[in-house]
Amino acid sequence: MSSTSALHRGSTGGVPRHLGWTLALLALAQLLYGLDLNIVFVALPEIGKDLGFPGQTQQLVVSAYVVFAGGFLLFGGRAADLLGRRRMFVLALSLYAVSSLAGGLAPSPEIIVVARAVQGIAGALLLPSTLSLINTLFEEGPKRNRALAVWGGAGASGLTIGALLGGILTENFGWPAVFYVNVPFGGLVALAALFVIPRDPARTERRKFDLPGSLSVTGGATLLVFGLVEGPERGWGDGLVVGAFIVSALLLALFAVVENRSSDPLMPFRLFHNRNLTVGMLVTFLYMATFGVLPYFLTVLMQSVHGYSALQTGLGFLIPSLAIATGTQLGERFASRIGTRTTLIIGFVVGLIGTVALAFGFDADANYGLLVPGLIISGVGQGIVWTAMWIAAATGTAPQEQGVANGIASTALNIGNAIGLAVFTVIAEVGTEGKAGQALKAAKADGEFLVVMLTAAGMVAGLLVTLVLRRQQAPAPAPAPGGEEALAAR
Repeated sequence: MSSTSALHRGSTGGVPRHLGWTLALLALAQLLYGLDLNIVFVALPEIGKDLGFPGQTQQLVVSAYVVFAGGFLLFGGRAADLLGRRRMFVLALSLYAVSSLAGGLAPSPEIIVVARAVQGIAGALLLPSTLSLINTLFEEGPKRNRALAVWGGAGASGLTIGALLGGILTENFGWPAVFYVNVPFGGLVALAALFVIPRDPARTERRKFDLPGSLSVTGGATLLVFGLVEGPERGWGDGLVVGAFIVSALLLALFAVVENRSSDPLMPFRLFHNRNLTVGMLVTFLYMATFGVLPYFLTVLMQSVHGYSALQTGLGFLIPSLAIATGTQLGERFASRIGTRTTLIIGFVVGLIGTVALAFGFDADANYGLLVPGLIISGVGQGIVWTAMWIAAATGTAPQEQGVANGIASTALNIGNAIGLAVFTVIAEVGTEGKAGQALKAAKADGEFLVVMLTAAGMVAGLLVTLVLRRQQAPAPAPAPGGEEALAAR
């Protein structure tokens, strides 16, 4: 009997007694992951001022997290499959708590960057373990879709709530509070997981960790994301950036050779025969390169162009947070009734319309009210896509490979974010050279207007990729009692 079916035995109505609490913990963990991507954005000026960060290196506080989170995701997925999903979940949250404490206490730029790097590794261990727990504890179909909607609502909202919470904490308690908040949060969720999440099943087959594959892909992915993140800051011709890309390409080529020859590869290439996973991976990449970069440019608009305080900036993210949460729930309902493909199409179309509307709020003389319609419509589309893309990525993958499959999709998510920010931050700065005062603000707003319109164009690419998914029939209604026998008798 599978672990999933065993889990469903002996409980009322086929639903395990503690599964609701398990899902609540998994959603809280995903909220933490989403928060940490963006929570430091509005605190960067205060961190720079207090620790003596030069303006051009403050981005390292953000990029250290992105680089290591993106580089270690496949490793985290393999670890979840082999070492146990609950074990990795608890370990990841414990790492979050410890590194966050170190970040809040950091006396120097170097310490805070290292703390953020460890947070990134914790995130890379957490995301695949959380997703694979959902995809193995909840059977494929409406039950899993509902679970992913709850989990997705927490994670997608966390991307914008991070800015809201970061503003409130920085304004009232100082920048260390954006780190300290994770200490009790991560610690309590880790402790509760020991009592609520089912124990990892005993391993029934011997599998290798594929150390050569793990080292080569982790090193290659980490250096790739590093080059993408640092390219706009250092310049694309910088020796360190060019070297990172070259070594990354060599390591990823080595990884392909190792995986092709391994009897138990870290990333079996046959997984890509599953069209759902392949399309889900591409959609997660495009999602984070488009929807996922908008919070960063909204933060720049509100703080650098309109001069909002950290608290005002944070409050400005309340509306999109609510819109995204609404969209994730709509995504689950649509996916269960009309299929994942149609749901993704709806999400991208709504998001595209909302993002175009949002672009017209990127004006130096505009007020926040002009952003609101776009924030609402784009947020709903973003939430719909977020839930549906994870449903797509999880469909058709065997339970024992859910960790690495989720690691693949999650790696695409982080690389999409790194590439999106790398490309769009360069575009946004075009025309700002040598300007100051109101002229600089106008140039920044113009550059960001162009960026937001380009993200909308990227959503068209997501729409086209989605069309590759097979059409799905809407789930048939359950037969009435005796209905099957009546049909058989006809």
